Amino acid sequence: MPGHKRRVVPAPGLPAGWDMTEVPGVDDLHDADGILADAMARTAALWGAKRTWYLVNGSTCGILAAIRAAVVSSGRTAVICARNCHKSVYHAIELNRLTAHWLVPPVDPAFGIYGSITPAMVADALRACPDAAAVILTSPTYEGVLSDLAAIAALCHAANVPLIVDEAHGAHYLPLAAAHGWQGGAIAAGADVIIQSPHKTLPSLTQTALLHWNSSFIPPQELERQLDVFETSSPSYPLMASLDGCTGLLAEHGDAWFAAWRARLQRFSGAVRPLRRLRVLCHGMDDVSAHPGFFAHDSGKILVNGAAAGLTGPALAELLRRDWQFETEMSCGANVLAMTSPCDEETALDRFAAALLVIDAAAAQNAPLPASAQVLPTPGPAACSIAQALFAPHTALALQHAVGRTSAEYVWAYPPGVPLLAPGEVITPEFIAACTALAACGTHLHHTGLGGGSTLDVLP
Repeated sequence: MPGHKRRVVPAPGLPAGWDMTEVPGVDDLHDADGILADAMARTAALWGAKRTWYLVNGSTCGILAAIRAAVVSSGRTAVICARNCHKSVYHAIELNRLTAHWLVPPVDPAFGIYGSITPAMVADALRACPDAAAVILTSPTYEGVLSDLAAIAALCHAANVPLIVDEAHGAHYLPLAAAHGWQGGAIAAGADVIIQSPHKTLPSLTQTALLHWNSSFIPPQELERQLDVFETSSPSYPLMASLDGCTGLLAEHGDAWFAAWRARLQRFSGAVRPLRRLRVLCHGMDDVSAHPGFFAHDSGKILVNGAAAGLTGPALAELLRRDWQFETEMSCGANVLAMTSPCDEETALDRFAAALLVIDAAAAQNAPLPASAQVLPTPGPAACSIAQALFAPHTALALQHAVGRTSAEYVWAYPPGVPLLAPGEVITPEFIAACTALAACGTHLHHTGLGGGSTLDVLP
């Protein structure tokens, strides 16, 4: 294997010559003691972790393995979890039939996004749920909001509970970036298990991820055993080579790259100060101090809000695509998210700022969007666990008739893949209103039930 024998290339440009299986000399990801073990050790050293595993199933398999390892190691069946975690965290809770104690971050009213999880929230949760197998947070969030991980890690460890951080969008938080403003990462903060996706902000191929271990609570052998469960037994060598290559590039060029990235972001922030209708989160005239629900913000994430300019997120994304050839990462409600990295072309952010200024000026006569365009629904109370709701008998109801019932399905916008509604939660009028408003903005919501969005699966 593979069947193409490195002779027949399945599609132009594919690196078929790199596509190996576990033959002598190329090591085995699930029992590494050669070139892959050496590569992962180099990556661990650069990021400052005690140990690092390469992942080829994305951060999803790392999150599933980390939560399962925490549960098996502790023998506990409850977790403390931020409500704005990625759907893979919910799937881990579902698969392990866990009880979740939810931490609901404040919603920022200006942009309609979740803020930070505070140490006080975690302290209260640890007192209320002292038998938690782990505390699970996302930092930075999809929009770049950071939590005070150092204070939270200290609280967790004082309670003998490990901290698992989904840092998929923060792979660039490594020691050599700290001098250029990227501080507050999960490894430096003392988190126990950290899962990152270098392909999001660094030069690595899509689907690559890293799992970093720094824990005295979760044995590395258990993490490795769970990776055997959740990760393919046929890992892609092109993907693993890209992770090692990313490590080498950062070791050689990282300091200069991060310095240049910071300079481009500062230039962008100054260029968008004249905006009057479009708002850019923590750039231009907006500052983190205007968002009391934020501990900090990663300026590499550029979140543009079009509400005051009368533009929905999808409409703004279409303008940027059609007239300026910018493909943005996400549009939801009144927001558009642009992802930056140290690999951006030197003038890309200058051109992006120029595009926003032109769009802003052209929107002078637009009526602002209604406030409902960016309302994030507050989750309803949990009537039962996720697994109980999923595996119980259920029925489908039209949205307007589902209020007050218990959900038996997930609803999310993807990206970012954070459930707006989870199985076991009570459906509120506010949730229905928020879904209606998001749909009116052109945001597609993914339902896991069979009704295609016209109904909701609920418990009888």
